[in-house]
Amino acid sequence: MNPLLAAIVEPGFFASEPVHTAMAVGGVAALVSGIIGVITVVRGQSFAGHALADVSSAGGAASFLLGINPLLGFMIMAVMAAGGMEMVRVRRARERDLVTGVVLGAGLGLAALLIYFDVTSKSTTGAAITVMFGSMFAIPASIIPLALAVGIVALLVVAMLYRPLLLSSLDPELAAVRGVRVRMIGNLHLMSLALAVSLSAMTVGAILSTALLIGPAAIALRVAKRPGHALVLAALIGTGATWAGILLAYDSYYWTPGHGWPVSFFVVALIFALYVTTIGAGRSAERIPRGWIARANSQEGEA
Repeated sequence: MNPLLAAIVEPGFFASEPVHTAMAVGGVAALVSGIIGVITVVRGQSFAGHALADVSSAGGAASFLLGINPLLGFMIMAVMAAGGMEMVRVRRARERDLVTGVVLGAGLGLAALLIYFDVTSKSTTGAAITVMFGSMFAIPASIIPLALAVGIVALLVVAMLYRPLLLSSLDPELAAVRGVRVRMIGNLHLMSLALAVSLSAMTVGAILSTALLIGPAAIALRVAKRPGHALVLAALIGTGATWAGILLAYDSYYWTPGHGWPVSFFVVALIFALYVTTIGAGRSAERIPRGWIARANSQEGEA
């Protein structure tokens, strides 16, 4: 091994099967979360993403209780929560936040009950930590095909709806005038968001998954000059932070032998550090350039 590489990577990293699985599942989760996160931030639905991630913890807890694929549990609960949010027709942001808060509270209450059953009836004492904070090195390789399928579906939804989705996110009234079915587009985005948070919850945990969804997107929106650039940059930031976090967590077993640090800590810490360094380097993530609206409008017109 190259001496410089050997100084960074501890022995056995590239040959470890848990590392391979973590890199594959974590990479898919970061890629999907970065891209969908940009649209989510632009739409002002960061709270909805946080709520769906937390509610998905009930599905993760149920998977331990029923002995099913944990990603399937996270995904089913997140999709159900997204459907519940959209069943209530609200227009004002304040009302949407109220509905989201109610769904969030109900989901966390259910998660608490299911985790209690996990501990008392199944003796799975590590269920709460795994569900809430993730355990990438414990993810079985059998989850990779489902993770890839979920990621592909989420990205296909964004790709097929990109132009109307972008326009309706930037200016819903203009999108409606142009004939975009704003509510239907919003519903489909919320479903793709549910798939994204189920992947991130599976990797870094339900509590910390918002960092993987919102952090890279917020950084990208500070510096990107075009919407497409923001999507690519957020995906690269999220994937880079996730893979670097896996490497650091693996190396930490040699810092404190037998007691490696959590992957999720390193992933979130890297994203936070990068976010802090970009403060003042560009615009606020909430201030979308007016040129984006004009560009999205012209692209929709061409379509």
